Amino acid sequence: MTSLTKSRIRWADLPAPVRAAVEEILGDRVVAAESQHGGFSPGTADRVRTAGGGRAFVKAVSPAQNDRSPALHRAEARVAATPAAPAPRLLGCHDDGDWIALVFTDVEGRHPATPWEAGELAAVLSTLEAMAAVLTPAPAAVATTATEHLGHDFGGWRRIAADPPADLDGWARARLTELCAAADRGLAALTGDTLCHVDIRADNLLVGPDGAVSVVDWPWACRGPAWLDSLLALVNVQVHGGHDPEALLAALPLAAGVDPADLTGVLAGFTGFFLDGARQPPPPGIPTVRAFQRLQGDALLPWLARRMG
Repeated sequence: MTSLTKSRIRWADLPAPVRAAVEEILGDRVVAAESQHGGFSPGTADRVRTAGGGRAFVKAVSPAQNDRSPALHRAEARVAATPAAPAPRLLGCHDDGDWIALVFTDVEGRHPATPWEAGELAAVLSTLEAMAAVLTPAPAAVATTATEHLGHDFGGWRRIAADPPADLDGWARARLTELCAAADRGLAALTGDTLCHVDIRADNLLVGPDGAVSVVDWPWACRGPAWLDSLLALVNVQVHGGHDPEALLAALPLAAGVDPADLTGVLAGFTGFFLDGARQPPPPGIPTVRAFQRLQGDALLPWLARRMG
């Protein structure tokens, strides 16, 4: 998986009072912990086992690893109170103002294969469609809209236009004005009252032994259109390969009736966000995220060019 976090701390690195707080939530002593790969948080991501044989998933972080990560964990704790999502159940949360630890049920499963395999992709898209239905309307606890959440991100093309990098793709360089306008249209299209995950990627999905799909890592959740998460799944298909995302989009039930220019605009917004983000210094404790943003931006450009002509 391209998005491996190479600097992640582990269960044993947590301060003793934090480990004790987690064990209190579990009601038992942790005797084994296995760090999980994927994602970009520099905090822990451990499957733990207790003395009595119980299992759970623990993620914990403090500002010492990354100053933004604790706020994301707190946001995820609020979203995790929504029981309808196909996500691991939050067993408890420890927050001492410095360290925050989330304790979830341990979901047996693995990330979907990439390049994407047809059966797993179908299961994921079916899950996202069902999830959108269940999570509309969004719970009152989530007030942030996708337009608010992605407002700065979708300004990526304007920042690129103000200071174009030397290696900017020629097609994009010749169409910066159009790309800025398309991203603006995409941002305006992000209205809706569905609870959206907004970070759908293979490494935020788990496929269980029975084929059931669980969606993990919800810190970016917000209110938006029912089709947004499904579109982001197709973005990940474009990044990793295996299928034609344009054909998949044409057959996507949730996108039926959506103005194609709105969908193109959202793709433009994410492409600009990835390419602009990729040229920024890496955030503390997350050295690999810029390379992954560049990978995504470069992968999306051909699809965007195909749609814009």
